[in-house]
Amino acid sequence: MAVYTDVSDEALTAFLADYALGDLTECRGIAEGVENSNFLLRTTQGQFILTLYEKRVNEQELPWFLELMQHLATQGVACPQPVADKAGQMLKVLAGRPAAITTFLSGAWPKVIHQSHCRPLGQVLARLHLAGQSYAPLRVNGLGPQAWRPLLASCGTAADDVLPGLTDEIEAALARILPFWPGADGQPDLPRGQIHADLFPDNVFFLEDELSGVIDFYFACSDLLAYDIAICLNAWCFDAEGRFNARFAQGILRGYEEVRPLAVAEKKALPVLARGAAMRFLLTRLYDWINTPADALVTRKDPLDYLKRLRFHLARETLDGYGL
Repeated sequence: MAVYTDVSDEALTAFLADYALGDLTECRGIAEGVENSNFLLRTTQGQFILTLYEKRVNEQELPWFLELMQHLATQGVACPQPVADKAGQMLKVLAGRPAAITTFLSGAWPKVIHQSHCRPLGQVLARLHLAGQSYAPLRVNGLGPQAWRPLLASCGTAADDVLPGLTDEIEAALARILPFWPGADGQPDLPRGQIHADLFPDNVFFLEDELSGVIDFYFACSDLLAYDIAICLNAWCFDAEGRFNARFAQGILRGYEEVRPLAVAEKKALPVLARGAAMRFLLTRLYDWINTPADALVTRKDPLDYLKRLRFHLARETLDGYGL
């Protein structure tokens, strides 16, 4: 269960008194999610989400995330909107944690991915990118290429306890990714803007067959737009055995280009961006696997799932190798 901080009834009542949300009828912890403590609030005015931001989130960056969500919602992107209190504040403190309330999105994330999910996913990602162009504040991607070697170093020899030879394999892969990354020395850059950076299936809601919204913007940042597509290719287009589904990838790209056509250079860079996306999640999962106690409330995610994806991408140099 992903509720790390308990909230007393008295503290919650005092907190909600600052808002014009009606009377509280229910507060229930939400088990899904791994970064923050989330609660479903039901009041006489509707349903809302209360989030307490835990220690992994930089409190100084929270206004950037909340204002981005607010901006995207005004631009027509279906996402939670921060709720301000009676004094106009979106970010407050509850139980010793920074806290915010957002609107509730109807729907559920797809436990089983179907081809019908992929085109609307691509469309909403492109709409998000276009809407983000008019959001001026920038946030550096703290888990971008500059962080990958330090992340590996922080795992020390424990990486090879997870899989013998893993450190050397990751180092060899980094040597095939970092020099060829868009914007690296001698490499052309690509269009940049605000990206979600974590658009996994559990962050995309569907209501029947319609995409109803996108949640969890707390890894969002300013980076290569096509990198966001590469993250989706990794997150949506591999099955449990690590097999790549080209039809799913075609659906994502088709939907995306219906809204925002990709430049030739962006398409050409997708294989190295897909390698980088696999590397990012391999390393963060590896770090968490090593450093999360076995009895922690959070379920650790197997980093080797992303090693399989990384190996797949390293074996392909062009989109033809993906069947695209």
